[in-house]
Amino acid sequence: MKTPLRIVILGTRGVPAQYGGFETAVEEIGWRLADRGHHVTVYARNPGQVLTEYRGMHVVNAPALRTKTTETLSHTAVTTVHALRKEHPDVALVMNAANAPFLPVLKRAGIPTAIHLDGLESRRAKWRGMGSRYYRWAERASVARGEAVIADSQAVADHVEREFDRRIDVIPYGAAVIDPGSDRLAELGLIRRDYHLIVARFEPENHVLEAVHGYVHSDETRPLVVVGDAPYSRWYVDKIREIAADETRIRLLGAVYDQSLLDQLYANARTYIHGHSVGGTNPSLLRAMGAGAAVIAFDVEFNREVTADQAAFWSDADQLTGLLDEVASGEIDGELAEFSRAGRERVAAVYQWDRVTDQYEELFERLVMKVAR
Repeated sequence: MKTPLRIVILGTRGVPAQYGGFETAVEEIGWRLADRGHHVTVYARNPGQVLTEYRGMHVVNAPALRTKTTETLSHTAVTTVHALRKEHPDVALVMNAANAPFLPVLKRAGIPTAIHLDGLESRRAKWRGMGSRYYRWAERASVARGEAVIADSQAVADHVEREFDRRIDVIPYGAAVIDPGSDRLAELGLIRRDYHLIVARFEPENHVLEAVHGYVHSDETRPLVVVGDAPYSRWYVDKIREIAADETRIRLLGAVYDQSLLDQLYANARTYIHGHSVGGTNPSLLRAMGAGAAVIAFDVEFNREVTADQAAFWSDADQLTGLLDEVASGEIDGELAEFSRAGRERVAAVYQWDRVTDQYEELFERLVMKVAR
């Protein structure tokens, strides 16, 4: 057996994963590392959470200042101090470039540290003005200060190399190939292969509003099921709700944390409409592919990389309307079936959590050995 390491993971909402891609990655990688004999501490920021152990991981719930601009940094400041004083880690994994200010602190303490970039965060619409400028600085600082820098897609790594002249590690997210059945669709009044699905935070760069517009103006009569919400973009949520209020074909479910139900929604959709444009390898896209959903994706390099071009692509509401018209007429039934098959095969071949964990374990061992020398 390899030498067990003391690993701390900072910068997310922690486990159990109930929010986004970072949290899902932390849970899936963390429990596997713990199962391999490593001591894994995950820092969380979930008010009222009392659990201290989860799937073999040690969980420390810590406070944060609950505003959009202070939550991440305030929490990572507290947890960095706790990690150094209480956990004495061999290696640290910091999620999110926003946490770049804490890399020198960990370095001065002799803790080898890897930082995981979250796509091209500075391009997100919610970070305007000072927020966008801060993220541009943070991305630059992460690349300059991180002993190891991780991107979850080759497209992000290529951007980093072009802009900052540094080659970084590419470790993708993972997903499962699943066949979850369809028995729970009746709870929502849905029929297998008789609805379209969107799963996304309601934020401008995820193009949910454009997707809803594209659907409304199409000939498609199958319902559009939309899973998601947003903690900060209320104006954007309100626009989507305004359209849905006048359209009986649209079903807004809000956030769905029941993984069994969500798996069935992915697996039984006629299509999965994916509008994410800045986040690298997106976990929702991987889940949809692993469940066999035919993907209609926003046309950016990240989504083409993940799907290996085995999807239909759109760049605006009008293009999506045209694609959905073809779905409604049955014109592209054969292509949808091929997208479904190809997506499952790609997840099985490229995006498996055990392989992802191997890569993280190898990276951590390399960092620890580098410091030991």
